[in-house]
Amino acid sequence: MERILLAGNYPNLAALELINFEQKKVFHYFTDNSVFRHIFQSQITDLVLHNNDEYFKKMRLDIYTRNVYLHIFSLFKNLKHLTTVSASLSDYPYFLLCNLPPTTCYSSSLTVLCINVYEFQDCLCLLDGRLKQLSTFIVQIHYIFNMKSINLNKGELHNLKCFSLTSYDLIMNYDDLVVPLFRRMTHLEKLTLYFRILHRNAFVDGTHLQNEILAHMPQLHTFTFYISTQEVIFSSFPRKSNSDIERTFTNIRYGQTACIIDSFNGDHKAICHVYSLPFTFTRLETITTHFPFIVFDTVTILSAYDMIPMQHEFFMRISQAFPMLNQSLKCDEWKSDKNSSYSIIEYPHLMSLDVMYADIDYIAQFLLETKTHLPRLTQLKVDYYQLKTVTMNFTRDTIRRNCSKINRLIVKVPTVFSKDVYQYFPSL
Repeated sequence: MERILLAGNYPNLAALELINFEQKKVFHYFTDNSVFRHIFQSQITDLVLHNNDEYFKKMRLDIYTRNVYLHIFSLFKNLKHLTTVSASLSDYPYFLLCNLPPTTCYSSSLTVLCINVYEFQDCLCLLDGRLKQLSTFIVQIHYIFNMKSINLNKGELHNLKCFSLTSYDLIMNYDDLVVPLFRRMTHLEKLTLYFRILHRNAFVDGTHLQNEILAHMPQLHTFTFYISTQEVIFSSFPRKSNSDIERTFTNIRYGQTACIIDSFNGDHKAICHVYSLPFTFTRLETITTHFPFIVFDTVTILSAYDMIPMQHEFFMRISQAFPMLNQSLKCDEWKSDKNSSYSIIEYPHLMSLDVMYADIDYIAQFLLETKTHLPRLTQLKVDYYQLKTVTMNFTRDTIRRNCSKINRLIVKVPTVFSKDVYQYFPSL
């Protein structure tokens, strides 16, 4: 970028997209002393950052926010569109705003914002009036939970026309926290929702969505969604079928919908997945062995969970039902059926595999070349001691092929790898 921008004058330059953006580039380019300050301050209206910094649990997000996000809001005076996306398989550091002064990140020009925030409070802060012209807000929220009480503007959002909310973590206060936000969006025209609800005493269905959310958005014309309600105990209310849930969507005028009720734990609990058609999202969480065989050709990230032994046929169904699976496959608390009858299953696009909490036999199921072929696997999350057992102290030849391209090995407890590990994983 430096060579290009210094090579000449660009009076019409208004948009800037940075690949592999990192915090250190802020200190070099996005300060008042930057040689490009005049371009950034007066010309750039559209900024897209492919953030290559990686979030980790003990990270000081308040410091990162001050060092990165606040510099951007301060320097780019005429910014209208700001988009931040991840440049890798990992999440980039979240925007943490709720503990900062209310004048922070003020902008009278920003109309489009796409960003990941740490908690629900940060989302509310960005909608408290400091971004007066905001018309499109695309936000991914890391955690949605009970928050401390602070004084925020909770009036109607008259300028907001397009809103997208994504949260992959389970939400336990959906009715108290999330629903009131939607009711402020009285002029919304396009709504996209992806979230998962835990411990609610009833499934989210079409009746709830219409009465509690959509009825408050008279100008809405596009509604795209995936919502799951998880771990509902059937004894607390009448059991409902797929057809029962689907009938509640009959009067919703935003297109076709579908419902899947997936039971587990001896049918005492269930997950109800409701979503608009066609399914457009890239992530699907917590499917079980009861999940019907339906092709989801947009899903690249998948997690599976069950307490009963998995049959080899289920792994085959996953590979067929999710043909574009590439970023991550996560398997939790699986127990092996020790079935020795199998054919080789291929996941041709899968780059990341998470078997950190899976039964040891399923680690072998995925890594043995006689059972599974993973030609593009580059990241593995696994318990180190189970990996050591499965690989026979990193000597088992029938696992080497699927491990040959792994350049990132993530284990539960930080470990200094031995020479044998590096020889077994030559791409580390």
